[in-house]
Amino acid sequence: MTSHPAPPWLVDRLRDHGGWVPFSTYMDWVLHDPVQGAYGSGRLQVGPRGDFATSPSLGPDFAALLAPQIAQWLQQQPLDCSLALVETGPGEGHLALQLAEALAADWPALAARTELVLVEPNGGMAERQRRLLAACPLPCRWLSFEQLALAPVCGVMLAHEVLDALPVERIVWDGAQWRRQGVSLREGAGPGGGSEAVQPQLQLDTGEPLPTQLAAQLEPLGLAVAGAQRAAGWCSELHPGLHPWLQQAAAALKAGQLLVVDYAHEAWRYYAPQRSQGTLMAYRQQGASNDPLLEPGHWDLTAHLCIETLVTAATTAGWGFLGQRRQGEALLALGLAQRLHGLQQQDPAQLPQLLSRREALLRLVDPTTLGDFRWLAFARGVAGDPQSLFLQDPPLA
Repeated sequence: MTSHPAPPWLVDRLRDHGGWVPFSTYMDWVLHDPVQGAYGSGRLQVGPRGDFATSPSLGPDFAALLAPQIAQWLQQQPLDCSLALVETGPGEGHLALQLAEALAADWPALAARTELVLVEPNGGMAERQRRLLAACPLPCRWLSFEQLALAPVCGVMLAHEVLDALPVERIVWDGAQWRRQGVSLREGAGPGGGSEAVQPQLQLDTGEPLPTQLAAQLEPLGLAVAGAQRAAGWCSELHPGLHPWLQQAAAALKAGQLLVVDYAHEAWRYYAPQRSQGTLMAYRQQGASNDPLLEPGHWDLTAHLCIETLVTAATTAGWGFLGQRRQGEALLALGLAQRLHGLQQQDPAQLPQLLSRREALLRLVDPTTLGDFRWLAFARGVAGDPQSLFLQDPPLA
């Protein structure tokens, strides 16, 4: 089993917890610790020249295509209601700024009623967002879910590549039962049994049988009995953090829509016998690895969502499910083909910039990359037209 040197802060943390913690605890520490976490410290950089690229970081076209959907949903709110566009986990703040600019330019009366609310639990990222949004055309506030729950807002909430960073539980089939995977600290003598100091090592270990609350999640996913289809060592993820997050989101939004954009699979794909190591991946400096123990606090860790798990968690938290589509289909419904065609009518003197935009637009719908993202929409307390723009058939060219 591969092991890696443990940084001093993590050595102390693990020693305080008896030398072993569930993987979900480790993932929370290395991503969200305010000093050492990759997000909590603000260490990760988002964008084509950063650690990883997102759809909004490729340019303004993603937000321009999304903006009509946001406007449709905002227009479904009561006319006497002040509105909010809430983005959770806003990253660098590019999407929030681009959407605010699109609303101000194309729906000025709507923008005049709308504020931008950013829910960012990590101080390092929030500081970068404040700098970027200093000239935002909408009034901005940074609030926690707890603060929003004291005075819930009406409007639209976005969770773009947010839920994949919630800590996951890793489960392992040992050939007879399901067990919880964790991270342990290995300390020992030097080579040959010498007494020289050796840096403690991190390693993944299979620990206790699943607690009752986790075992209860297996049956609807087809995992209650692994049987002969899965060999010993088969590993995947559960998502216990989804329901608490969606409950907090529901308490923060009095009425409106929630749009989740993330990598997601149906349960039959997610937990297929051949997917023997789950979906967990690490990202840094445009590189990817399936080893989650590399340089803790310096890599992004993500796990895909399970669609059935997400929908069940949302409905039990008070959300109604509107529907879902792959990103490629959603953006075509919102006019991506027309936008591509429009690039051909631009000034040829701007050819380098036009080709760059065309490449970015095609990346958004490439089914092997960003085009396979899922858009999943939910609503609560809204009496407007349930047929969202992104769920309709694409317009004719």
